Amino acid sequence: MITRHLGKTILEQSGKGKALIILGARQVGKTTMLKKIFSQIPDTLWLDGDEPETQTTFDNISSDRLRAIIGNNKFLVIDEAQNIEDVGKKLKLITDMIKNVQLVVSGSSSFELANKLNEPLTGRKWEYRIYPLSYREMSDHHGLLTESGLLKHRLVFGYYPEVVSSPGKEKKVLRELLNSYLYKDVLKWGKLNKSDKIIRLLQAIAFQVGNEVSYSELGKMVELDKITVEKYIQLLEQAFVIFRLGAFSRNLRKELAKSRKIYFYDNGIRNALINNFSDTGLRADNGALWENFMISERMKYLEYNEIWVNRYFWRTYDRLEIDYIEETDGKLSAYEFKWNKLSKKKIPTSFVEEYTPEKTQIVTPDNFENFLGAY
Repeated sequence: MITRHLGKTILEQSGKGKALIILGARQVGKTTMLKKIFSQIPDTLWLDGDEPETQTTFDNISSDRLRAIIGNNKFLVIDEAQNIEDVGKKLKLITDMIKNVQLVVSGSSSFELANKLNEPLTGRKWEYRIYPLSYREMSDHHGLLTESGLLKHRLVFGYYPEVVSSPGKEKKVLRELLNSYLYKDVLKWGKLNKSDKIIRLLQAIAFQVGNEVSYSELGKMVELDKITVEKYIQLLEQAFVIFRLGAFSRNLRKELAKSRKIYFYDNGIRNALINNFSDTGLRADNGALWENFMISERMKYLEYNEIWVNRYFWRTYDRLEIDYIEETDGKLSAYEFKWNKLSKKKIPTSFVEEYTPEKTQIVTPDNFENFLGAY
């Protein structure tokens, strides 16, 4: 059993008077993590929102009936809660009327569950996200040397738990994830009927990892208008498939202010979309894989450790660029990601002179582990 870092936070926050909401894509390990935690805690009632019986239980529910259902249990865990009708109002009833019970809720869609909870549970919840396994979690699991030896494999196949636990079957598992979760759930949640367009859009984004993207250009490639492209990207972001990075700019005459880059939460999903599982020694896109891996893994590390930063990339009209910038309390840190350890590229002098960043670093396979909090 691989220990998830978010589990410690959930235990620490239990019993402090607020509902705990855990969001994340399907198959990233929400249920496994919660069962590991609460199977060791007596007086826990577990309800599965995927089950029709659970859904029916919450029909026309009252506080008295809820008390009877919960009984003497001190913890109530509701998995896949987005499938319960009017779930926000019903969870509010629990937090308001049954205060001696710790409510823990999980869901696979930020726009289906979070949107239903935001207003009813305002001020009554802590919200957390769980992602595919991380480099740091796997280093803790079987040692830093073992995990660093698997780096090239992770760049290609990613960190979905079933992928990690199915050596030799990674391609099959990733294709099943795409077919059973990625397309169908996004289409269902967004009430979309153009599945071929979603697939083509994701493939177009996959080929542009590390580069600025234009919604208009993406629209031309997949035969959609700009507004529809932006809508689809927002849905895919809320379903934890992709995420956006905006441009850093304080000098609009020289810097690109409205640009954005798009990355995948998992390298394996990206490679499955373009059907390329070639070894890193045979690929032309190692730089893009490395950049996507570093930024997504850094995001996991920061969020699990509750380190809050603003994240950007930087580029000027004369093509000077920095892959990744963090801003914390007004202080900047600038990072370039280089798979080729012999690369001589540096942080642009003009950026350093203009903004005096607190830290600059060229992140390579020789020095990345501290960047990901592995030690």
